[in-house]
Amino acid sequence: MSEFSQRDPLTPAFWDERFARRFTPWDRGVAPQALRAFVATQEPRTALIPGCGTAHELALLAGAGWDVTAIDFSPAAVAAGKAAAGVHAHRVVQADFFRWQPAQPLQLIYEQAFLCAMPRVMWPQVAARWAQLLPAGALLAGYFYFDDALKGPPFGIDRAALDALLGVNFICAADDAVSDSIAVFAGKERWMAWRRR
Repeated sequence: MSEFSQRDPLTPAFWDERFARRFTPWDRGVAPQALRAFVATQEPRTALIPGCGTAHELALLAGAGWDVTAIDFSPAAVAAGKAAAGVHAHRVVQADFFRWQPAQPLQLIYEQAFLCAMPRVMWPQVAARWAQLLPAGALLAGYFYFDDALKGPPFGIDRAALDALLGVNFICAADDAVSDSIAVFAGKERWMAWRRR
C-alpha cells in the first residue's frame, strides 16, 4: 500500500485512487452465492446497496424485479458501477450514505464490505444510520467480516462487538457460513440477516 498517496478511507479520494489503479481486491466480480440464494427465495423489495463499488449485486437484484439503488461517494466507484450495471446504470448514484434519502421506505439494505471499509470509530454511526433508514421488520442482510487485525481496510469485527453494535435495533435472523469467499475475506465472513426491531 506504500504506493498510494491517499490514506484516509473516509474520503472519496482514497477509493478513487484504488479504482484508478485497479486495486480492488475486495471485488469478486460477480454477485455472491448466498445473495443469489436469498434473492431466489424472496419477493422483490425496495433495497439499497451502500458503498456499492462496481455494484455487481445491482444487476442481480434489479433483474429479479427489485427496486434497488446502489450508492457510493467515490466518483471512480460510481463510474465502475455504472459500467458494470449495463441497462441498470441509472440505479447507480453518487451519494454520501449518511446524507442520502430514499424516495420510498426501504425494505432491505445489502451489506457487502461497507462496514469493514469504515474505520472502527465510524461503526456506531453506520449502525445508527442503518437503523434510521430501515423501518420495523425490514432487513439488513449480507456479508459481515470477522477479524481482529488492527490495520485496514478491511476492518474486522468480532461477534460480540457486532451483537453489541446491532442488538439494540436489530434481531439476528440468519447466520450462515460462506463457501465462496474471495481471498481477502476467506474464512472470515458470514452471511447474516438482521431484522429491524
